[in-house]
Amino acid sequence: MIGILRKLKRFFPTPSGRAVLLSLDHGANEGMLSGLNRMPELLEHIATRNVQGVVLNKGYARAHGLSLPPSLPLVMQLSAGTRHGLPAWNKALVCSIPEALRLGADAVSVQINIGNELEDRMLADFGSVTEEAHQHGLPVMAVIYAKGERIVKELDPSLISHCIRLGGELGADLVSVPYSGDRQSFARAVQSCPAPVLVAGGPGHPNPENLLNMIGEALECGASGVSIGRNVFQQENPQEVLDNLIALVHSLPPDEADTESGAEAEQLAPEQGA
Repeated sequence: MIGILRKLKRFFPTPSGRAVLLSLDHGANEGMLSGLNRMPELLEHIATRNVQGVVLNKGYARAHGLSLPPSLPLVMQLSAGTRHGLPAWNKALVCSIPEALRLGADAVSVQINIGNELEDRMLADFGSVTEEAHQHGLPVMAVIYAKGERIVKELDPSLISHCIRLGGELGADLVSVPYSGDRQSFARAVQSCPAPVLVAGGPGHPNPENLLNMIGEALECGASGVSIGRNVFQQENPQEVLDNLIALVHSLPPDEADTESGAEAEQLAPEQGA
């Protein structure tokens, strides 16, 4: 498990201890989604920014992997489905752990949609992926949504809390869920989860200010960062939105920043004096 822990540390750098992941894997589900045609520009932009990872499907990882800086973790999306399928919330494994490793993955991602007739198969897929990935020292991110014929309100606080709990119970190393909007239940679920919880973009936010307000509230509830895609690349100025998002996620109150700096100084002092 040392390899997993070492890789996970790269996602949560000091002093913020938070992560910004840019998800660019939507094309498999949505097709020619506006904004994804600018992928090379986005990858070039994030190469110079404080971003902790990019989520790609294997085809685009193969096409653009060499353009990613070595310091930027690659999260390989193993799940796929299309919005045209029946049911539309079905996700199947389309990439294996060995293939992800051959493409240079630093972590893998699996999507699970609960509340539908295919939930059991997606859970079984996640279980088998987690076992194999951990054998190879790869962290696993569980992207969990409530989607299906039994789901009335996808952002119901009790459902989002269940998604967070599910990721923790099944051994995910990272859990990505949409923010429910209910501070109390979200904070309680995050606090009880043994894995860091990232906020997924969820529904589209055409107003970047609303997006930042939502992310800020989730961070106050204890979220460890974000894993966002369409709410960045579909904005009129995605680079600016990403920069503002990075500033928000990696900002620290002055007292916390001072504490972090002091702790690092104490750790360095013995080495400097040796």
